Amino acid sequence: MTIVVHHLENSRSQRVLWLLEELELPYEVRRYQRDKRTMLAPPELKRVHPLGKSPLIEDDGQVVAETGAIVEYLVDKAAGRLGAPAEREGALLYRHFLHYAEGSLMPPLLVNLVLARIPLFGKAGLRKFRPMVDVHLNYVEAQLAQRPWFAGSEFTAADVMMSFPLEAAAARANAREGRPSLSAWLGRIHARPAYQAALRAGGPYAYA
Repeated sequence: MTIVVHHLENSRSQRVLWLLEELELPYEVRRYQRDKRTMLAPPELKRVHPLGKSPLIEDDGQVVAETGAIVEYLVDKAAGRLGAPAEREGALLYRHFLHYAEGSLMPPLLVNLVLARIPLFGKAGLRKFRPMVDVHLNYVEAQLAQRPWFAGSEFTAADVMMSFPLEAAAARANAREGRPSLSAWLGRIHARPAYQAALRAGGPYAYA
């Protein structure tokens, strides 16, 4: 059965399309546009899931929400492809970055985005808050200086999970500046054929 992806423009759900392309799983995209004034998801998504958030997938009558849960679901459906490496160290790195992407990295980036949009007082707050963002970006740079991918020598779904916050950081927080390993990693993911195919399937995505 074809997986249905409820896809919101310029959102986390781009990662789901990318992973589906990497895993070569058949899928159908149902696109949603943000409210032009509030930039929030449209109310139609609440017909699919009570939270009305994207991404959401439907597969064989099952609705799955939350990007991390969707990623784990799809890796399992693909018999573990692009999942945790066999060796213990790689498996630990995989699980760490699978959860770090949204649990630790994305929250300060979101605060950074909000502060950047507040005139006058936001700029003052941004200067004080920026060191907290840099702690995370410098950590990521140090990790990628040791290996080409987040879980080791091979590309995994952990790299898919890390893409959205790091693309957002590159676009809005100068993440590439002084961080050659992070910048090189972004170049590698953007060059992947599956990534390019997902962009064509998903439509507008400001962070690519």
